[in-house]
Amino acid sequence: MPASAALAPTIDYSGEYLCKGNNITVGDYEVTIYLKKNRRNSTSQIAVYDLATHTENKQSYTGQAITRNKQLAMTFKLSDAKFAEFSTGLGQFTKAGKLWSFKNDYYEPDDTGGNYGHEICTQKPLLLSAPANGKIPVTNR
Repeated sequence: MPASAALAPTIDYSGEYLCKGNNITVGDYEVTIYLKKNRRNSTSQIAVYDLATHTENKQSYTGQAITRNKQLAMTFKLSDAKFAEFSTGLGQFTKAGKLWSFKNDYYEPDDTGGNYGHEICTQKPLLLSAPANGKIPVTNR
């Protein structure tokens, strides 16, 4: 492969995203998702992220996300529950102006047969954003 055809670096989707979604258990909801690129484990083709999600009712989910081009996959767990609840999501990034957004379809297995839903997440246009607890500080690009 000629040097001019070298692979472009992965897009950095780090930032704070406001998500509006719906699932079969709670109906309509809003959450905030924070993505921070894990540069040590990212490559020229795949970007890896640390993930934190905070819900309207103060629940927190933590996990990981991975992207290839504009494709997104994520897995996370409810971190303040007596029993761990896990979730797996699949999404696609798009760009409107300078901000990224993604649609996430997800599934959460549980003892009652599971819960599924979708959300549209839009990057917040802040220069510096971090959750109230100070974890996963990120800068939007």
